[in-house]
Amino acid sequence: MRSLRYSINVTLDGCVHHEAGSPPDEESMRYWTTEMARADALLFGRVTYEMMESAWRKPITGTWPDWMEEWEIPFAETIDRAKKYVVSGTLSRADWNAELVQGDVGPAVQRLKQEPGDGLWVGGVTLPLALADLGLIDEYEFVVQPVVAGHGPILLAGLRDRIQLALVGRHEFRSGAVALRYRPAADGLSVGQLP
Repeated sequence: MRSLRYSINVTLDGCVHHEAGSPPDEESMRYWTTEMARADALLFGRVTYEMMESAWRKPITGTWPDWMEEWEIPFAETIDRAKKYVVSGTLSRADWNAELVQGDVGPAVQRLKQEPGDGLWVGGVTLPLALADLGLIDEYEFVVQPVVAGHGPILLAGLRDRIQLALVGRHEFRSGAVALRYRPAADGLSVGQLP
């Protein structure tokens, strides 16, 4: 059974807007490239899928745009070639190596998790909230940015029930950001058992 990992950048005050944190740098892009490559497939809601596609889909010319830094290309190539599942009730089709997931999200994602492989990765705001409410997320990865946004969407706002988590890993960046990995407490290690 594949595990489902939710990863997102978040400010110190909980904002998860994609422009609220520190701008990406070479170190953070290398980190995200490695993390994304660990998954068999990416799972997005419609909004996140469309945002990621507009930024990271390889142009038809086969050449990455001039605005892209050399150190962003490995991330772009990783996300571009990754298998993607898009949860949407409004899209009629998805391309960019993507397959639509329609209907009841709980059973659909449970079926994806039951397939063999290394794992699934989910990003975004709305879909992960629904998956957390259903108890389908096996690992949470929050890259905490050294920024106080003071506004914007808040991490897992509206969650029905409290989720107790256990810290299972951390990574500090030169920028002051810290990646914290958690598992639901029943499955997690204690802080003293950090790898």
